[in-house]
Amino acid sequence: MPNTTAVNRQGRLKERVAMSDTNLLLAITVVVFFILYLSAVIFLGGSFTKPQNFLNILNNNASLIVLSCGMSIVMITGGIDISVGAVTCLVCMICAVNLEQQGGNILTMILIGLGVGLAFGVVQGFLVAHLGIQPFIISLAGMFFAKGMTTIVSKEPVRVTNEAFLAVKDTRIIVPGLGSNNKLGQYVPAYVEVGVVIALVVVVLLFCLLRWTKLGRAFYAVGGNNQSANMLGINVRQTKFLAHVLCSMLAGLGGILYFLHVGSGDVANGAGDEMNAIASSIIGGTLLTGGVGNVAGTFFGVLSLNTIKRVVASLGFDEAWWSNITVAAMLCLFLVVQSIVLLRKNKK
Repeated sequence: MPNTTAVNRQGRLKERVAMSDTNLLLAITVVVFFILYLSAVIFLGGSFTKPQNFLNILNNNASLIVLSCGMSIVMITGGIDISVGAVTCLVCMICAVNLEQQGGNILTMILIGLGVGLAFGVVQGFLVAHLGIQPFIISLAGMFFAKGMTTIVSKEPVRVTNEAFLAVKDTRIIVPGLGSNNKLGQYVPAYVEVGVVIALVVVVLLFCLLRWTKLGRAFYAVGGNNQSANMLGINVRQTKFLAHVLCSMLAGLGGILYFLHVGSGDVANGAGDEMNAIASSIIGGTLLTGGVGNVAGTFFGVLSLNTIKRVVASLGFDEAWWSNITVAAMLCLFLVVQSIVLLRKNKK
């Protein structure tokens, strides 16, 4: 039998190292974002000098923030989930059909989104955690299934005219002191959409979960080393299962936020969001090997990813491939940084 005291001491040491690496990568991500945005303000000017431009990044990416946070949790445990974009699309379509053709309301929309996410999470989590199937393969199957189900629900776009839904969709929360004058000299207040507030609340709650709860520490421990986590008395299977359930439920919530932003269901909704979520998590400092990551970093990863896209577009490179090339270069840079951190972690 292993020495329990020694195992616990080793576990605490690994946890401190993981948290140290997490804070280091978080600091790098935050610094990179501020350098990117301040450079855009100084050298490009224009809309970058207006606070609403920054708030629009949040407005347009509230759903992606939630998806990326869920992806980070799964990646911290050493897994991955590439079905989140398709789940977002499925939730949008079902919610649109429910509101427009079945007499649904805001409550049914919320229940549908979270219910679809929960169903995907339970099935995928069980297959990954209890049957030991690779998460990439399971979530790939989930992605194809969700895309197919979206087409079955409706092949044609469904635009919602439900008044209660449109009232929530069109709600604008004014941010005091950040407005600006337009070309006519009229003052235009700065605002955020309802989805942004929900996304920020999710980030704060998940940050607290990962940093100060037993489950959050278990996520890091399982991602760092399954055997050590098991020796520390952590239920590895249950932890992986809960990570996938939480990720998919956040994908369902992300679908609701996406739907609130666009106001319609379409088979193209959420296209590529799973890749953007993975990229944002990596840029935010989440290691692909697990054990290191932070949703605060993921939040800044989303901001950095979309800031660089806007910078490329502002420079006149409107073609999609220039944006993709820039994002690829950015990913490579952060992967190199992560490799250096991983070498440091292995030495410790």
